[in-house]
Amino acid sequence: MGVLISGVEPNSAAAHLGILPGDMLMKINGHDIEDVLDYQFYMTEAELTMSLVRYGKAFSRRLTKQPDEDTGLEFETYLMDRQHSCCNKCIFCFIDQLPKGMRKSLYFKDDDSRLSFLFGNYITLTNLTEHEIERIISMHISPINISVHTTNPALRCKMMNNRFAGESLSVLHRFAQAGIRMHCQLVLCPGINDREELERTMNDLAGLVPMLESVAGVPVGLTKHRMGLTPLRPYSAEEAAAVIRQMKAMGDLMTERHGMRVFYPADEFYLKAKMPLPGDEFYGDYLQLENGVGLITLLKSQFEQALESCTQKPCGSRIILATGIAAAPFIKSLVERAKAEWITLNAEVVPVVNNFFGDTIDVAGLVTGQDLISQLEGKTGDILLIPAVMLRREGDLFLDGISVGQAENSLGMRIIPVQPDGEALMNALLL
Repeated sequence: MGVLISGVEPNSAAAHLGILPGDMLMKINGHDIEDVLDYQFYMTEAELTMSLVRYGKAFSRRLTKQPDEDTGLEFETYLMDRQHSCCNKCIFCFIDQLPKGMRKSLYFKDDDSRLSFLFGNYITLTNLTEHEIERIISMHISPINISVHTTNPALRCKMMNNRFAGESLSVLHRFAQAGIRMHCQLVLCPGINDREELERTMNDLAGLVPMLESVAGVPVGLTKHRMGLTPLRPYSAEEAAAVIRQMKAMGDLMTERHGMRVFYPADEFYLKAKMPLPGDEFYGDYLQLENGVGLITLLKSQFEQALESCTQKPCGSRIILATGIAAAPFIKSLVERAKAEWITLNAEVVPVVNNFFGDTIDVAGLVTGQDLISQLEGKTGDILLIPAVMLRREGDLFLDGISVGQAENSLGMRIIPVQPDGEALMNALLL
């Protein structure tokens, strides 16, 4: 038990108490400290008694602070512990479909409840210990994001290649009974967990409302690197439309019963079905943006509002906008709307075909640097706008390890990543 203190911020409360790097933080106000969840939960109290160990000798320090004031302690990793990996081998796992030779970090499968609370990652519940379940309940930490896929225990075991995957579904009910808010996702595979199975799953999950606040249905993503894996296929336009109708019907029922829609098909389903996306009112508080639910509708609304209130004019730069095949028609419509307002706007949208992963992958977030470079070679422009989701969190590398600087040198254009926000996109067109 306990976590190693790797540093102490100068002039901080911890520094004034004489706490040193190398000390072990064991307890706060009598509560064991195992990792970031314990630390962040208990350090919010105004009066702290910290139990520590230095060179094998125990000592304590008392601290009075504001509830939102940091202690000044620093730790080797943000989790203060090793990251928990996934123990499943899901038939649709995207990481299993990656080619060899990419960054090592891309092959790590996380399934860590702490990352769900910190960054919104989705977990499967299959590697939660009883201690971890009880800790989440006792701390009343929420919301938590959960990958469900199906509530049919036998099918969940089969889809996740884990004989305990069905049993872990009971944790959903424990969290709901404890008042833990939840958001869920269903990766839908044609002919496997849709149709009747999807109906069963939605009916089962409906019993967890209102603690279950949203459920996203996302189509399986399939690359060309699936050798030796379970045969799967993408959704057809007709099948995508059927999923939309099914989830909308359940969402309508939840709206009538609870005043909240809960069930949402991802934007990808609408694009595959070539159906118009719903308006703002459909998505409520946009609880599933990370799963691509309502992202296009929100972006359009933000863009149009920003354009209507804008008093500036474009600076005259030649602008190229690169995006994935799926979103390209939508981005073109926004650019055309801007051109109607600004006749001097010089902007062109270029859809990038995903040769790296295969043309079945058409989302912007999986466009690689090499595809970007090869398909924009010869294009003349001053500025290249790309969705920020093309880059890793640090904003410096594409999925294939090509840096932003390398891409700029190859294309002779300044690259500007644009956040998924309509106002940010409009402002980028003014450069």
